[in-house]
Amino acid sequence: MYNTQEEKIEKAVLISIIRPQDDERKVEEYLDELKYLAKTAGIEADKKFVQRVDKPESSTYIRSGKLQEIADYSKENEVTYLIFDDELTGIQQRNIEKVVKPAIVIDRTSLILEIFAQRAQTAYAKTQVELARYNYMLPRLAGMWTHLERQRGGVGTRGGMGETQIEIDRRIVKERISKLKEQLTKVDRQMTTQRGNRGQLVRLALVGYTNVGKSTIMNLLSKSDVYADNKLFATLDTTVRKVVIENVPFLLSDTVGFIRKLPTQLIEAFKSTLNEVREADILVHVVDISHPGFEEQMKVVEDTLKDIGAGNKPVYVVFNKIDQYTYEEYDEFSMEPKQAKNRSLDEMKNSWIAAEKSPCIFISAKEKIGIDKLKKDIYKMVAEIHEGRYPFNNFLW
Repeated sequence: MYNTQEEKIEKAVLISIIRPQDDERKVEEYLDELKYLAKTAGIEADKKFVQRVDKPESSTYIRSGKLQEIADYSKENEVTYLIFDDELTGIQQRNIEKVVKPAIVIDRTSLILEIFAQRAQTAYAKTQVELARYNYMLPRLAGMWTHLERQRGGVGTRGGMGETQIEIDRRIVKERISKLKEQLTKVDRQMTTQRGNRGQLVRLALVGYTNVGKSTIMNLLSKSDVYADNKLFATLDTTVRKVVIENVPFLLSDTVGFIRKLPTQLIEAFKSTLNEVREADILVHVVDISHPGFEEQMKVVEDTLKDIGAGNKPVYVVFNKIDQYTYEEYDEFSMEPKQAKNRSLDEMKNSWIAAEKSPCIFISAKEKIGIDKLKKDIYKMVAEIHEGRYPFNNFLW
């Protein structure tokens, strides 16, 4: 669909709106994240367009004047993609494309789906992503065919397509969705059996926003070689390793990272993969403390955990990347109150340790700072659960 990093990187513009209740700084952060998503998909997105509106236009998302401005800029600068930070309806997408053609209109959801498609390595992950993409496509068929024709090349000429053809296409997509669900159900049964065969070992699951360092921590604790990279969604398939700290064994799983506005289609398709999270005894919530919006990222993860039925699990919070943490010195003569950006790392530690109900630790997985204490904390938690599960076993095996 989009070019990979090895090919020529195509241009894109990023588009969002600011409603009266929105924080302008947050909108800018969201667009920065969208730019990172685009880069992950192999798209260069340096230009941003933001419009203040009371609510999105039902037909074109943004107002006609701003849309024409974007269309003119795109033609003058040979822009290939217009990327909207919110999910568009099929009607909005079709109407926008009429104005901006030949540029291709995509939204945040379709961009994330494409990244997942690029990242999927195993047949199971590829099937999950394909199911998510078809579920996204189904309600948009009437508005997407011109879009799909240009992006996928091989769909065929469908200009002037009648309602009968739309219904045929809708039936084909529904049949494909049904077949994919059957395939996933078969694999799910096998995975359930595998989880049952692991016995009653204590289970820990690494969770967190995408690109916070979960896989790096997985490698440190399990002494394995799980793929870890400074990229969004570097890990899609759940990896489970048996780990032994001192004389206590447990299972540690690394799952797909979460993100703001994670498409519901993906959550639905990856529910079986996320069973490792739901069945864990302890969730290890990894947080990128160096990210300016880390608290909001934590909230996204917490809300997603609730959505998948894992909101009541014991949580151990790991604040990672302390080596990258920066802050602005607070001006004591300033009339403004001290903000999060003015807190030193020590102040941050003290405030979280004092206020956080869940136990927490501050580490750098990359620089191996705090890893010994991390292992000791995990040992204590696992040993306590293990002792309750096997009261007559004193770990001599």
